[in-house]
Amino acid sequence: MRFQDAARDGRAVVYAAIQADPLVARSAELISRASLDERILARAVMNGESSDSDRWRRTFPTLFGPGSSGDREHAEAILAASLAVADRGDQVRNQVRGAIVEELTARLLARRADPATVRRERRILFDGVPAEIHPYDVTLEAAGGAEAFDCKWGARGINADVLHQLDDARSHAHDEDEALGVTLVVFDAERSCRVRLDAQTAPHAGTRLVALEQLDELATPGRPVG
Repeated sequence: MRFQDAARDGRAVVYAAIQADPLVARSAELISRASLDERILARAVMNGESSDSDRWRRTFPTLFGPGSSGDREHAEAILAASLAVADRGDQVRNQVRGAIVEELTARLLARRADPATVRRERRILFDGVPAEIHPYDVTLEAAGGAEAFDCKWGARGINADVLHQLDDARSHAHDEDEALGVTLVVFDAERSCRVRLDAQTAPHAGTRLVALEQLDELATPGRPVG
């Protein structure tokens, strides 16, 4: 088993520009240090249903109300960044949101592992097995504890292709007597993700799900997620 940078094709060039958008890094950093309520706020606002900041403050009184607990300044920063994402056009907003989940995953992993081992857009190669066309969103390339992550904005992104790619990588690694943890990171409620997973026939018993409620597990020292 070995890792390789993805080909610099047209898709990669376009997506690299999205990943380099300062809004992606700013949003991911804010969310990486957010409470669950703040992460729920970010998801709701980034869905683009309303650009009325006062409406969102009223919707989340635990964050913005008179008796709110937590860091009001941080919640305001998350609201501002999320509104900036929501203001993008539909297609760009979808790409930005996906890039934020990937950046968030990488930042959380770098808190429990050597940051140099956390890589983006990498392919995993196995002897005698054709390489996957699409690279993995995030990989943790630590000796004896490698992991591959596919990142999705919502539960609707869970499909057969994604599940097959993760499970195939896990099984091919096993065939080579290598350990490879595979994880699906979804910035959506666990219940929605479980419902979606239960409807899939593709193999996923060996794939770990990290939903909105479990994101901090990615950063837990000594706890591989895959």
